[in-house]
Amino acid sequence: MPPASSGAPATHAVAHTPSSTEAVAEAEAAVDSRLTPGGPGYRRMSFALFLAGVATFALLYSTQALLPLVSADFGVSASTASWTVSAATGALALFVLPLSALSERFGRRTLMTVSLTVAVAVGLLVPFAPSIGALIALRAVQGAALAGLPASAMAFLAEEVRPKALVAAIGMFVAGNSIGGMSGRVITGWVAQAWGWRAAVGVVGIVAVLCALAFRALLPAPRHFTAGSLNPKALGRTIRSHLANPLLCRLYAIGALFMTVFGAVYTVIGYRLTEAPFSLPQGIIGSIFLVYLVGTVSSAAAGKLVARLGRRGALYLAVSTTAGGLLLSLSDSLVMVLLGLVLITAGFFAGHAVASSSVSRTATAGRAQASALYQSAYYLGSSAGGTLGAVAFHSGGWAGTVGLGLLAVLGVVSITFWGSHAARVQERRGLVAAH
Repeated sequence: MPPASSGAPATHAVAHTPSSTEAVAEAEAAVDSRLTPGGPGYRRMSFALFLAGVATFALLYSTQALLPLVSADFGVSASTASWTVSAATGALALFVLPLSALSERFGRRTLMTVSLTVAVAVGLLVPFAPSIGALIALRAVQGAALAGLPASAMAFLAEEVRPKALVAAIGMFVAGNSIGGMSGRVITGWVAQAWGWRAAVGVVGIVAVLCALAFRALLPAPRHFTAGSLNPKALGRTIRSHLANPLLCRLYAIGALFMTVFGAVYTVIGYRLTEAPFSLPQGIIGSIFLVYLVGTVSSAAAGKLVARLGRRGALYLAVSTTAGGLLLSLSDSLVMVLLGLVLITAGFFAGHAVASSSVSRTATAGRAQASALYQSAYYLGSSAGGTLGAVAFHSGGWAGTVGLGLLAVLGVVSITFWGSHAARVQERRGLVAAH
C-alpha cells in the first residue's frame, strides 16, 4: 500500500522498510564497533601484531639455522644442539596456558608487552652463553616469556575484530610469524658466516628490540576487553569444556601435527645442506629460508581459501601441498629440494592459519584459553618435531626425517576426514530429529 497518508515518497519508504537487508546490515554495523578492514585503527592494529609475530618467530627460532655451527662450537651432536630450539618451543607450550589466564585478568595488550620485553631482554643475553647447557637454559626462559604473546594475540583479535575479518586478521599475524622466521634465519646465516653464531643471535635480539618498541607504540588500546578474575576452579572448568569439544580437540591435533612436520624439516635442513652433494656455506643456507615469503602469502590468503573451499577443503589443500613438498625434497637436485621447501612452507602456513582462526571462531567463551590450548599443542608439535626430526636424520638420513613428516601428514588427513564424517552424521541426525 503506498505511503500517501504520510506524505513520504514511495522510494523513501522502500529504502527504510524493516525487511530491507541493507537496513539490517547498516543497523548491525552501527551497533558493532569492532575493527574492520578499511576502518580506523585496523591498519595500526594489523601492523602492530604483524611486528609482534616477526619478533616472536625471529627470537623463538634464532638458533635453528645455526645448529651446525652450534654443534661445532660446543662439540655436540645434532640431536643435542636441536634442544636449543626444542627447549624454547617446549617451554612456550608449557607456559602458554597459565599466561593466557593472566591475560584474562590484566589484559591482552599488557601481557603481550611484558612477554615481549622479557623475551627481548633474554635474547640479548643468549650470545654470551658459556656452554651448551647454559644456552639451552636461556632459550627455555626465552620461550616461556614468549608464551604470553600468541594466545593473547589471538584472543585480542577475536575480541577487537569483526568475525568476517577474523581469518584475514589472524592471517596477518601468522604472516608476521613467517617474516620473522625468514628474516631471522637469513640474517643469522650471513652474519654467522662472517662473525660466528654468537654475533648472529645478537643481531636478532637487536631487531626484536626495534619490533617490540614499534609494537607497543602502534597497538591501539582494547575497547572490548572485560577483565576477569584469577579463579583456578573457573579456569579448570573452561579448559575442561574446551577439551570436551570434539572440534576444538581436532583443531589442536591438526596444529600439533602440522608443526611436527615444519619443526622436523627446518631443524634438520641445515645439516643436510652442509653435507654432500650440496656442501653449501652458512650464508647460502640462511638464504634458503627466503622461502618463508611463500608462507607469508599463503597464510594471508587463508581467508580466501576458506571462503572458496570451506575449512576442511582448505585443510585438505594445505596438507596435500605439504606432502608433495616432502616427497620432492628427497631429490638430490638443489632445485627440487628448494621447490619441496616452498610447498612445505606454503602448505604449513595455510593450514596453521585455517586451524588457528577456526579455534578463535569456535570458542564462544574463554577464547584466551582456547587459543592457549591450540598454541600449547602447536608448540609441543614443534618441540617434538625438532627433536624427533634430528633423531630420524641421525638414524636414517633425510629420508628418515621425511618419513616422520609423512606420518604427521597422514595424521592430519585422518583427523580432517573423521571431522567430515562426524559432521555428516550429526547433520543426518538433525534432519531425522526435525522430521
